[in-house]
Amino acid sequence: MALVLNGSGTIQSDDITLSGNANVTGAFAVTGDMGIATADLPTGSVLQVVSATKTSRFTTTSTSFTDVTGFSATITPSSASSKILVIASTTGACNASTGPVFINLTRAGSSVYIGDAVNSAVRCSSYLTSASNDKAQAMSINYLDSPATTSAVTYQVQIRSESGSIVSVGGSTNTSVANVSGATPSTILLLEVAG
Repeated sequence: MALVLNGSGTIQSDDITLSGNANVTGAFAVTGDMGIATADLPTGSVLQVVSATKTSRFTTTSTSFTDVTGFSATITPSSASSKILVIASTTGACNASTGPVFINLTRAGSSVYIGDAVNSAVRCSSYLTSASNDKAQAMSINYLDSPATTSAVTYQVQIRSESGSIVSVGGSTNTSVANVSGATPSTILLLEVAG
């Protein structure tokens, strides 16, 4: 017998009765897909999460932005209207006498979160000054991107040196001195947010 909604607000069938506080009595089974389609979720809902963690230190002396091996993640948006929240966290270090370490976020090889050009300043997502003196200090990127695609998108973190001296992420530049050495993980988190 099919479910029947009668005039008193009670739902009845041969096996179940729902009334008042919607208590269920008798045998009750749900068949079929009861999930909510992604397209039906409200704006701001998190649709999927992708993450990657790098546990080794990465160093470079390059004065051009260089991909940090393993510090990237790829996500395939379910809708072209979705936004991607990128959260990247690591530690960076540089030497006191040789200048800062710069960090950069790219999407598909192009910078997506950098400051405006001003004089000789390096356009980047974040940077750590030489005051760190080889000690690893926290660095992070938080950016809400609008890639406008349903194709796979890769977000990559890069670093560069100012003067050609060694800079690092995931730990100290000098790992042989006990009071300044540290080794830390680097994590990138991608959240697809319904647009």
